Amino acid sequence: MRQIAHFDLDTFFVSVERLKNKQLIGKPVLVGGSGDRGVVAACSYEARRFGIHSAMPMALARRLCPEAIVIRGDMESYSRYSHLVTEIMQDTVPLFEKASIDEFYIDLSGMDKFFGCSLFARELKKKVLKESGLIVSYGLAGNKLISKVATDEIKPDGQLEVAIGNEKVFLAPLSVGKHPCIGKEIAYKLVRRGVETIRTLSEIPIEMLETMLGATGIDLWRKANGLDDTPVIPYREQKSISTERTFETDTINLGFLHAELVRMTESVGFELRRQDRLTACITVKLRYSNFDTVARQKTIDFTNADHLLLPVAQSLFEKLYDRRLLIRLLGVRLTRLIPGNYQIKLYEDTQEAIRLYQSIDSIKRQYGEKAIFRAVGIRAARPALPPPSHARAARPALPPPSHARAAHPALPPPSHAHAGRPLPRASPLPRGGTTRDSPTVITGQKSGP
Repeated sequence: MRQIAHFDLDTFFVSVERLKNKQLIGKPVLVGGSGDRGVVAACSYEARRFGIHSAMPMALARRLCPEAIVIRGDMESYSRYSHLVTEIMQDTVPLFEKASIDEFYIDLSGMDKFFGCSLFARELKKKVLKESGLIVSYGLAGNKLISKVATDEIKPDGQLEVAIGNEKVFLAPLSVGKHPCIGKEIAYKLVRRGVETIRTLSEIPIEMLETMLGATGIDLWRKANGLDDTPVIPYREQKSISTERTFETDTINLGFLHAELVRMTESVGFELRRQDRLTACITVKLRYSNFDTVARQKTIDFTNADHLLLPVAQSLFEKLYDRRLLIRLLGVRLTRLIPGNYQIKLYEDTQEAIRLYQSIDSIKRQYGEKAIFRAVGIRAARPALPPPSHARAARPALPPPSHARAAHPALPPPSHAHAGRPLPRASPLPRGGTTRDSPTVITGQKSGP
């Protein structure tokens, strides 16, 4: 018989800020963008009384509560406290999953024979408060779904146990919007059809929900009836996310290389967001035709947004590619990973930008990464034609003329191979031109206890 506890650090960002500054206790606090176009990343319960919530435009939040204290946020501090609580979990519980920067699922199955699940959960809540100063709410139930809903219902600083067998009774009176598996769009469709509570949803025939929502409808029916066999995934500390590509034909076509760099950066960025993680270090790697391998990295503010990762990757590539040799391999790697999501980091971004990323990622999850990408990435599928053999022999050995290097630092030097005719607008495929792609990979994983 399973016993799953869901631990949630109450108003995590605000709580960390209050540990750093006691004068914030009891006051309405907003963590997010300070500009009018920013959004609220987190808010205290004092601010919520004014109708403020996460992802709300900061301008509106400040109008609702002019006396609120606005803090831009400090991801370094949030990451440090999150790691502290993670260490407490590692030292105390037999099996846990870190769902986000401030959420944990703990599998206490079998603990009743030794210590008692209820008592263990209460003692763990006290231990987290004593060793970190952070307040935790938790729900204890027979599966992950019910334990999370229980936590949401009992916050702040609460604890709620749902006895096994009472899952359906517990969910029945709640609105469909409180079900963690029901988003705003599906909730709107259900309410329009008169389905306002989870009780009503659970009574709809599964065939009807399947007709209405497809495969999602079947899963929704199961969850509405309190059924969830999702396992607790053991915590693993991921060290990096990376991808690289070896070209079948070595190339110096900068247009193609730029497009490939964009495609690869988007790929690792999507994987980062899919796992609800942020990165603070990006590395670009090149391997030349003579197998010399060079790499360069840069530390950045925590993010997982493509439009912030791309300029850094492009800058690193321009600094790396200074030998004007043919390139055999290109790679992008993200390190210094921490739990977190898009809204957490981009304090100064607009609500529209956040929704754009959410929509793009939704399409990619449903139809695959190639379903939507930047237009420049189209060229990444078409490797460049290798230069003529005589040009290839001369080019690696000779540096570009000094005046050409000064005038065009991003372009390869001109050669007689292109004299008298304009450059092609798009590079054709090479004869038998194929490439070998390596998938996005996660390296350096360290298992939890």
